[in-house]
Amino acid sequence: MKPIIVIGEGGHSRVIQDIISSSRIYKIIAILDDKYSETIMVNDILFGPIAFAKELIRRMEVEFIIAIGNNATRKRIACSLTEVGGKFAVVIHPSAFVSPSVKIGEGTVVMPGSVINADANIGSHVIINSIAVVEHDNKIGDYAHISPGAILTGSVQVGEGSHVGASATVIPGKKIGKWSIIGASATVINDIPDFVTAIGLPAKIIKHLN
Repeated sequence: MKPIIVIGEGGHSRVIQDIISSSRIYKIIAILDDKYSETIMVNDILFGPIAFAKELIRRMEVEFIIAIGNNATRKRIACSLTEVGGKFAVVIHPSAFVSPSVKIGEGTVVMPGSVINADANIGSHVIINSIAVVEHDNKIGDYAHISPGAILTGSVQVGEGSHVGASATVIPGKKIGKWSIIGASATVINDIPDFVTAIGLPAKIIKHLN
């Protein structure tokens, strides 16, 4: 199995660690989180601060997965690691269905029971969470998060860093802008611009984000 380093050790990370174990493609050799001030070895896994990633990149050929749910934090760490030569895995749970025509960028995680259908294009460092449905011809921007049970029908676009909440639905052909938030169980029937929060049925903008 190929070596992988997990960045982050919260609840989201534990789910991703389970996916890695289930897939039997990668072996976790290190878990890095800033709650650690120094490195320790436990059961052949190295634990240490995120800054130690640079040293590991220097020492060996290894891939990373950023197991942090916050989209902006995930982007910041991805950019930092890329600058020092970091490479990123794609982690897909065996129970997920991913069409052979789908394109998936580096660092993306596809969680249990999710569906990604024909000709969808998934960016880098995206989270497709448990039992989410990403239908045909969707375009999902880098660092986006499609939450558990969300349904994106055909030809939907989701911009960089946007978060589609749990059980939300987006009707065909609609576009969600960059770094916007769609509330849980919302139904999107109109395009949503950049940097807003929209909730409800139908989804309406309630807040403009900085």
